[in-house]
This record gives sequence, C-alpha cells and structure tokens, in this order.
Amino acid sequence: MLKLLRSSSKNNQPNLFHSQLRDMLDSADPLIALADTIEWDYFAKSFAKYYSNEGRPAKPIRLMVGLLLLKQIENLSDESVVLQWKQKRQ
Repeated sequence: MLKLLRSSSKNNQPNLFHSQLRDMLDSADPLIALADTIEWDYFAKSFAKYYSNEGRPAKPIRLMVGLLLLKQIENLSDESVVLQWKQKRQ
C-alpha cells in the first residue's frame, strides 16, 4: 500500500522559519490543512522524473500536487483552482 500520509514517528523538531511562516498564513485555507497530512517526499520522488532542468523553471511539485488534490477534493475546474491560487498570492 502506498504511504501518502505523514508518519507520526518522524522527527518533529521545531523549525523556526516554518513556525513564523505558518503564523502568517490563513489556517482556514484548505491547502494549509492539507500540507501537514501529506507525505510530500513521496510525490517529489515520484514526479521528479517528469521535470526538466532546461528552460523556464517549473512550479514546485508540492504546489502542483497540492492544487490537484484540492481540485479533486473540492470538485473544482482547472480554471477555478488556478484562479483561487492566483488570488491568494496577491
């Protein structure tokens, strides 16, 4: 079985930068809630082979997977997900 959820036995050492960043983000945002439950390294390793080091830099794998998951969970269109992401960046 694939291990997609984060293991509770991992090193939970506090990260000062991460803590400060989390305080600035909207805790009601579905992507924020999702971020703590997903094993992102699994996706990074799985999708890395599809990314190229040439040309314009790609969006991070974590962002792309997060948006795809949000799209499926919320039953949104591609356009809706991108529009929401753009609005939250402003």
